[in-house]
Amino acid sequence: MTQMIGKQKSKMKLLLHSNLSVVSIKSLFFSVVFLMGIGNGVMAQEAQAPEPNSAAEAAKKLADPNATIGMFSIPIDYIHYNGDMNGASEQNAIKLSLQPSLPYPIKEGQNIFVRPLIPFVLAQPTISDEGEFVQQNIELGDIGFDVAYGISFPSKWMTVCGVAGTIPTATKADLGSGRWMLGPEAFLGKTTKWGFAGVLVTQTWSLNKNRGENSITGSDDFIYIGEVPYPDKREVLSILSGQYMYTVNLKNAWQIQAQPVYLFNYNAKKGSRLTLPLGTGVSKTIMAGKMPMKFNVQYWYYVASAEAFGLQHQIRLQIVPVINLPW
Repeated sequence: MTQMIGKQKSKMKLLLHSNLSVVSIKSLFFSVVFLMGIGNGVMAQEAQAPEPNSAAEAAKKLADPNATIGMFSIPIDYIHYNGDMNGASEQNAIKLSLQPSLPYPIKEGQNIFVRPLIPFVLAQPTISDEGEFVQQNIELGDIGFDVAYGISFPSKWMTVCGVAGTIPTATKADLGSGRWMLGPEAFLGKTTKWGFAGVLVTQTWSLNKNRGENSITGSDDFIYIGEVPYPDKREVLSILSGQYMYTVNLKNAWQIQAQPVYLFNYNAKKGSRLTLPLGTGVSKTIMAGKMPMKFNVQYWYYVASAEAFGLQHQIRLQIVPVINLPW
């Protein structure tokens, strides 16, 4: 009788995992279909906002974080890990994210932004109870967002201030942080003769501890904060993160461009708090009919990451079609 109950429980767990995977696959499928529909609509309609006159002009506007231009960013990341843990150097991850940006213009040079970031985990290593790496496939990660107000000044300087956060939407507990995160963000940048440069700084705190029914247990288990794995001590998190970004304009709408993401976890042990990549990349903007579309590839090398299990290399492929603003 006990063996039959055990078998039934195993079947139920397998069925539940299969259903979650099916839901995740469907979510990814419909998101891509929705994105393709937006792209088709972009090609078929004229933009409501003033159109750039050339691909080069469009490239410069797309590099401006406060430009009044709608876009739908699709980054695809390949990540290679390293560390002191056995097998860490053999681990890789692939993630596809969707990030629409639809600025609402208040007046010239001033915009309100609401930007969600929806990550789909296509492949991601996690840590089992036995301390071994287990590959997870086709899952939803924690959804990030920010709400901000941007101002561009006649001096070519610009600033963006607002709030940023994370929603614990990961379909598997160890693919997210298990926490609601919220805090302020600030950006400062400048347009120059050669391009653009700026820095984004975000400080978020968790509004809860990781104590959900399906949360991982034990201080040696790992959680993910974005792409960065950390041991989870089930405490309130304090995370400093952001991006440094630069663009160098070249001829024919080519650009040298990168936006590496850094992170500092105050809760991590000394030597594993900072995750910092050095990155570079190249972008090309084309005109698809009357509408611009940017293609970008970047390489990030991590000069600092968690000692036990941290990021080492990252390649980002990014497609950014311009979309019509609905207002």
